[in-house]
Amino acid sequence: MIKNYFKIAWRNLWKNKVSSVINIVGLAIGMAACIVILLFVSYEKSFDRFHGDNIVRLNEVQKFPGMAASQKVGLSMYPMATALKADFPEVKSYTRVKWDRKYQMTYNERRVFVPQVLAVDSTFLDIFNFKVIKGNAKDAIEKPNSIAITQETAEKLFGKEDPIGKVINHFGGDTLKFTVTAVMANSPKNSQLQFDALYSLTSIHQKWMDRWGGNWLNTYLKMAPGTDLKAFEAKMPAFVKKHMKPEQATYYKLFYLPLKDVHAGSTDIGLDYLNFQKFDQKSTNLFAIIAFIVLVIACVNFMNLSTARSADRAKEVGIRKSIGANRPQLAFQFLGETILLSLLALVLALALVEITLPYVNNLSLRDISLPVFTQPSFLLVVLLSTIGVGIISGIYPALFLSSFQPVKVLKGSVDTGKNKGTFRNVLVVGQFTSAVFLMIATVFVVKQLKFMQEKDPGFTREQVVTVPMDKISGQKYPLFKQQLLGNTLIAGVTASQDQLGSHLDQSGAIFQYKNDPVRELGVTQLIVDNDYMRLYNIKIIEGKDFSKDKSGNGREYIINESMAHELLRDHPKAAISTLIGQRFGFDSLGVITGIAKNFNFNSLHYKVENLLIANQSDWGLTTASIKIKPGKSKEAVEFIKATWKNINPDYPFEYQFLDDHFAEVYRADNQVSKIVGILASLAILISCLGLFGLASFSAEKRVKEIGVRKVLGASVKNIVLLLSGHFIKLVLISNLIAWPLAWYVMNHWLQDFAYRININWGTFVFVALVSVFIALVTISFQSIKAAIANPVKSLRSE
Repeated sequence: MIKNYFKIAWRNLWKNKVSSVINIVGLAIGMAACIVILLFVSYEKSFDRFHGDNIVRLNEVQKFPGMAASQKVGLSMYPMATALKADFPEVKSYTRVKWDRKYQMTYNERRVFVPQVLAVDSTFLDIFNFKVIKGNAKDAIEKPNSIAITQETAEKLFGKEDPIGKVINHFGGDTLKFTVTAVMANSPKNSQLQFDALYSLTSIHQKWMDRWGGNWLNTYLKMAPGTDLKAFEAKMPAFVKKHMKPEQATYYKLFYLPLKDVHAGSTDIGLDYLNFQKFDQKSTNLFAIIAFIVLVIACVNFMNLSTARSADRAKEVGIRKSIGANRPQLAFQFLGETILLSLLALVLALALVEITLPYVNNLSLRDISLPVFTQPSFLLVVLLSTIGVGIISGIYPALFLSSFQPVKVLKGSVDTGKNKGTFRNVLVVGQFTSAVFLMIATVFVVKQLKFMQEKDPGFTREQVVTVPMDKISGQKYPLFKQQLLGNTLIAGVTASQDQLGSHLDQSGAIFQYKNDPVRELGVTQLIVDNDYMRLYNIKIIEGKDFSKDKSGNGREYIINESMAHELLRDHPKAAISTLIGQRFGFDSLGVITGIAKNFNFNSLHYKVENLLIANQSDWGLTTASIKIKPGKSKEAVEFIKATWKNINPDYPFEYQFLDDHFAEVYRADNQVSKIVGILASLAILISCLGLFGLASFSAEKRVKEIGVRKVLGASVKNIVLLLSGHFIKLVLISNLIAWPLAWYVMNHWLQDFAYRININWGTFVFVALVSVFIALVTISFQSIKAAIANPVKSLRSE
């Protein structure tokens, strides 16, 4: 019997080629979208899952005087960990992590620069499950001047030599010698902690590190099983008051994130330097929801086409029932056909996934693969899910078809029309409502991203090349600058301690307005040389730029408008020009020489913060900014590289255009917009496939009516409008339902941006016109084909 069912199912699929292809392709696209997104979600969920349980990261909420709003940061203070373990039995262990980027290592004559080295406590490998290949990694993180390197670093430094026991040198801000005691496996890609080597914090320990108040590392705690983090956090205000000065304790609040939540749950946390490929969990969930909607739309197509063609199989049902078949048997047969169709769609879906994964990996910067053969459990889940999709798609058509009464069917009086037509209309409206909603969402996401990328930030970022420097190469910056300026390809050179577009550091400042009491404030700082304002064309609205002859003494400060209004908080009627010459600064008081117009030195996700700019270049500059002449980019970069190699022959040359840096700042937003756009396109495509199938069926069923109308004088235009009007009406209804839903969701989404576009109704009208046009193009082929057909052929049998 099963074999017979299979033959019948195959014959029906082959007989109704158009609807079968539509269903298979639609289901395959829906399944492929779901599989790709679920692979992405699974990859994101896998971050740090290979470590043990009960690991948390310590974070701070900082609110210093003068700051417009509090900020969350992933950094913490060095002495916090030991104090937490001493004060609370819930803390079983801890490890602190300090990072060094572009770390130089030398062995004999071979010098390499590795991306990131971590200085850690001796408990690091007790808390984290990173694999040791050979040697004793515990020695590396317990003993001073010992180091554990990854397999990749070992190959760079030693080639095929055994690295254990070898001595390597580091020459940076300080000179250190390390003995290699272990080789570790490369850090997994799904780990927020990426490193090329580990060494002990005791190798660099200095007394200043024990002071409270400085935030410069990450702290991870191993908690006792069953610890209530909320209850633990409630004890933190008393803890901070106990260990910090009373006036400082009010500036900090402590909170904790489980390690497994840090990767995807810390997008609102700044200074989060050790969080590889950080991605917002809300975006991941959004992708999953949209992919599910796409699959549902594909399932709706099947139900629509199956019920629409119910009359074609009515006699088959009647004959089978008249010779003894019961309803469960028929329902099982029809469900079997659906499952067969779903399995065929799965084969096509897996092929589509394999084809599209390279593009997805390139877009997301992930390394996702299709684990069909490497993980049998994955294949089992996909097969069971496919059978489930087949059952869900076919359960209603199976019950509907198996319900026909044989007497009515064989007399030709079965009713397959009005009520079922209403149900099909509801499904079509549901399909296009989802598709239109996704179209509107895509348009607003793209417009917001374009707005952020094109909005004038208040400074020039075109034709600016940035070159990173460390403590050694930074000492030669004056010579580097001098030689660059001697070439006509270079329009200007400056340097700073931080790069625009990155999260700038905060510091304390002292201010006194006329004879008022001295105030202490928290402020974002930018340390620069004295050509910074000129190169970036940052407008000074009051006062003047830094004086050439005062570079490096730190007694001149430029503040932004936001900072100026904060300083005049107690004098709201005073003009900001009255701040010029007022006492202001870090440890020793200097003066305010200028007030800059507010500019967006950070992502447009955030409002402009209070900012001071100081030409304290002797504090060390880490980023050179070089403005090049337009039209000569290639030649200018080659000249900059040659100049760097001449001055710093032992240091690699790295550069980046500032525009590219800001593209990285908005990379996650760009990824979201592209993925949502792709899923929206798939939803439209699958909906149109269903619409095409229904239009084909409608034209086929009304072929005699069309013939009569043509004989009576109806034009091709009249026939096309007759066949298209019903579907266009459904698309317009879908738009009316989707509009308020899209407005609510997008209005909520835009609240995450400090600077955002307005929601205008023109976009909704535009999407409505596009959706109607797409629907019209989809059904016009069948409508025109039916309208131009020879009526003699359709009426010959009458």
